[in-house]
This record gives sequence, structure tokens and C-alpha cells, in this order.
Amino acid sequence: METRVAAISIILENNQSVNEVNAILNQYSDYIVGRMGIPYKQRKLSIISIVIDAPQDVISTLSGRLGKLQGVSAKAAYSKFIFNDND
Repeated sequence: METRVAAISIILENNQSVNEVNAILNQYSDYIVGRMGIPYKQRKLSIISIVIDAPQDVISTLSGRLGKLQGVSAKAAYSKFIFNDND
């Protein structure tokens, strides 16, 4: 299976979608390498960074599902390398 490493940046503009974001991330936990969350109280935002190692379609689906949530922005940045588990 071919995988890529990507960083997904998630910005939550309100706390209403926090449970939905966490539920979605839990569904993809097998692919998540690391996660960092920063509450930005002055601006009433939360920023979450995810590092993921997964097939490209999984990364796109995860980012898309997150970005469709109310008050949530999500963007993925991909590494240029493609890894093959058979290597």
C-alpha cells in the first residue's frame, strides 16, 4: 500500500464542533502519527495540527470531512515522498 505523510491544520472558530472533530479524528487514529492542540483564548479559536501517514485518498477524505463541519477550516500539506509498505 502506498502512503504519504501529511500535516493537516485545523482551525476551530467555535467550540460547537469540538466533539465532532474529536470523533472524526478518533475514526482515523490508526493513521495519526501525532497531534498537537493549541487553545488561543484571546481570539476564541482552537488550532489543531495533525501528522498523518496514510494513503492519499484517506488524507483527502479526512481533511474534507473536517472542513465541512460548521466553524471548522482544514487544510492538508503533503510530503513529496510516496512510501510503499512493501519496501
